[in-house]
Amino acid sequence: MAGERPPEDPGRIPTGVELTALDATFRTDPHPVLARLRRDEPVHYDGVINRWVLTRHDDVERVLRDRTMSLDPHKANEGTYMRLFLPPPGQAANMLFSDPPDHTRLRALVNKAFTPRAVERLAPRIRRIIGELLDSVAGCEGFDLVEAFAGPLPVIVIAEMLGIDPADRADFKRWSELDVRTFNPFLSDEERATVNRALGERDAYLRRVLAWRRAKPRDDLLSALIAAEEVGDRLDDDEIVTMCELLLVAGNVTTTDLIGNGVWLLLRHPAELAKLRADPSLIDNAVEEILRFESPVVQSVRIPAVDVAIRGCPVRRGESVVVFLAAANRDPEVYPEPDRFDVTRRDAHHQSFGGGVHFCLGAPLARLEARLAIGALLERFPHLRLADESPVWRALPVFRGPAKLRVLVAPP
Repeated sequence: MAGERPPEDPGRIPTGVELTALDATFRTDPHPVLARLRRDEPVHYDGVINRWVLTRHDDVERVLRDRTMSLDPHKANEGTYMRLFLPPPGQAANMLFSDPPDHTRLRALVNKAFTPRAVERLAPRIRRIIGELLDSVAGCEGFDLVEAFAGPLPVIVIAEMLGIDPADRADFKRWSELDVRTFNPFLSDEERATVNRALGERDAYLRRVLAWRRAKPRDDLLSALIAAEEVGDRLDDDEIVTMCELLLVAGNVTTTDLIGNGVWLLLRHPAELAKLRADPSLIDNAVEEILRFESPVVQSVRIPAVDVAIRGCPVRRGESVVVFLAAANRDPEVYPEPDRFDVTRRDAHHQSFGGGVHFCLGAPLARLEARLAIGALLERFPHLRLADESPVWRALPVFRGPAKLRVLVAPP
């Protein structure tokens, strides 16, 4: 059963479900498990889920930058992990799971909306949304940070960018939460059917909105995608819908987790919180250290287009290679005292946004939302503290963040 471990064997390397958030130990704190893999078996074959697992920084970076490594699940061997991400028949290519030249074309047509300069223009509106969310909990003794703040903020931002009716935001949050469950390799047939029904609702909704925007364009990202042109090329309706679905998930769950992880870390490390309160200009570096120390995306995956050897281990073409970003970010060969959270760390670089041509398109937006959200929260609530040292973590493979994080704001 998912979440249950076999009897402990000090000589046995964790594998299968033990390397996912479906396992209670990994979900609570994956880093000791990943540290053991990184030390004892940095190239590990997980025969339960049929994937190679890499945990050392240099190996992860090499794979992420290697242009011969594919993200197209059609290129994965039958029965391997990456086959889980095959799109339904007839669905347009998803930028996340495509390779150049298709990936290059799709990214070029949406990239302009996510450049650092374009994102910075959103800052005044994001500040107003943050203020409204904080106003809604003002006067409370405490609240669930995820439900009241970290959860709503990114979905409001991305929904407004796309031009989605505010009345439909709750549906988009629900659809996004269900969509990321497709990353679970152990979904039952019933669970998968529930997810597919919800995603069918989302697809139909987006197609209706797309038809309205074609008839009456507005000043929003959806209208911009309709009009987008790059070297005479345009997106068709299927591609626009698939792109919107990707943006809603990528711009929602991961940013919620980034903010939730950041607040949890700062409140658990009062000396670091004190540094940030004393010098708010540290917020940029603090966000990078949060991303390094507790990556919202735990892993990524690639498919070798040719046979390769990684640390002497033969990896065949079409096999699935999972790179643990969270493990790379704490590799002691790269980071001094990697398990120490330090908002003043001089080099807080990390692999949390991936690398190579698939470096996260939404990284500037995620960073901006996290900086503004955490900074405003700390300013508004000078007595902010945890109601419980142990949050409820998401039981969701690939991602890491609290499902619930109760905080107190009244003076102790």
